[in-house]
Amino acid sequence: MNITTYTEWHCPNCGKRDRTQNTGPHIRYHTCPKLRYLSAPMVRAGARAKVELREREDYVNGEKVQLDPERKRPVMSIVTTRDNGQDCVVFAPSATGKGAA
Repeated sequence: MNITTYTEWHCPNCGKRDRTQNTGPHIRYHTCPKLRYLSAPMVRAGARAKVELREREDYVNGEKVQLDPERKRPVMSIVTTRDNGQDCVVFAPSATGKGAA
């Protein structure tokens, strides 16, 4: 007898549902239209959670940052809040440099 284990996922913002067959710890991501088409985490089906986009609140000063595709504002993170805590996807600025010729 062969038993297959599935994890059911859903997005509390757009309602997308998915199923994975991975047995190890993992999180499912998707491009969420309600979070302005950024890659956002899904939560396990049945879990109460909220997933929110957070704009960057400090001065950018020419850094290469993730921009909100619709509002063209810098995005700092996507925060998932559950009954037992939070986790966060951080969009860190990209490093740049100039070399001497």
